[in-house]
Amino acid sequence: MTVRVGVIGGGQLARMMIAPAVELGLDLRVLAEDEGMSARLAATAVGDYRDLDTVRAFVRDVDVVTFDHEHVPQEVLRALVADGVRVHPGPDALQYAQDKLVMRARLAELGVPQPDWAPVDDAGELQRFIDDHGGGAVVKTPRGGYDGKGVRVVRAGGEADDWFAGLAEGEALLAEELVSFTRELAQQIARRPGGQMVAYPVVETVQRDGVCAEVIAPAPGAGARVQEVAERIGLSIAEGIGVTGMLAVELFETDDERLLVNELAMRPHNSGHWSQDGAVTGQFEQHLRAVADLPLGHPEPRSPWTVMVNILGGPEQGALEDRFASAMSEHPGAKIHTYGKSPRPGRKVGHVNVTGDELDDVVYTARAAAARFL
Repeated sequence: MTVRVGVIGGGQLARMMIAPAVELGLDLRVLAEDEGMSARLAATAVGDYRDLDTVRAFVRDVDVVTFDHEHVPQEVLRALVADGVRVHPGPDALQYAQDKLVMRARLAELGVPQPDWAPVDDAGELQRFIDDHGGGAVVKTPRGGYDGKGVRVVRAGGEADDWFAGLAEGEALLAEELVSFTRELAQQIARRPGGQMVAYPVVETVQRDGVCAEVIAPAPGAGARVQEVAERIGLSIAEGIGVTGMLAVELFETDDERLLVNELAMRPHNSGHWSQDGAVTGQFEQHLRAVADLPLGHPEPRSPWTVMVNILGGPEQGALEDRFASAMSEHPGAKIHTYGKSPRPGRKVGHVNVTGDELDDVVYTARAAAARFL
């Protein structure tokens, strides 16, 4: 019998699940937030993912539910589980991607290396944290932030007064040590409900203005120790929180050669887009295999190097599709993936993957191909 997979959220991650779902013989259905979203080709319903009745109506005809994002409220998720719906990842795991304070506390229980941190609910508490950590801190809103939103580097407690003013009774912000790091890495793990896990190679991510701009797979210069530690961290988190599907662990590599966990994502992730064309099993296929409880595929790279470059913003005039021909003609080795989104400054509207034997050539080609769309 064909497995019917329901995806809540109609963004580009759901869009990129469509092709592997077809290839795996899965029936993919999407609950989109609005008409005309990226995954409109598979959208069978449009509605508010925060409304329990809407979500219940959507999941009535699916066998398993997964997500394009982590924003579905816990009360909705737990109601679905109580109804007997298979939800992957489940609410017990997803809470650690939804609330950064909850995540930090759980990682501490697991003994996972991470920056020093504390909840702070007023400027005085934040100032004390700053004073205890060299005169600076990173402040984050625990819920809802992404792509640099909800994150602020501060040198004085009063610099987050507007966020403190918006806190409800009993809420707090997250203050973190301002880590001195040499680069950012990401480790991806896939895990099935029964516990089977596979680890992808650790990759280097390049951020610009808080947004992932490039990914190099595998991470250049990552020796056996870095690879081993990153994989061990990822596997311990996946097992410790019981995640099902894809898990992305964002890491800092510090200047004193430590790896510290920055954030978690429990879905396909920007740091794994390279795997669509650069790994034996891409992350979107792997996520579907995992949530449908199918045997996991090999995560090994197909080529020595793969570079992913995001297309951010798009052309100022005309549609993204108008640039396809020139990009394809000039860079026939580049694999182009677009999201069906209208261009907007800083918006992720697509990405380019290039594989090859020489890193310098692969980086140049990926950047040049992506630049044709800007």
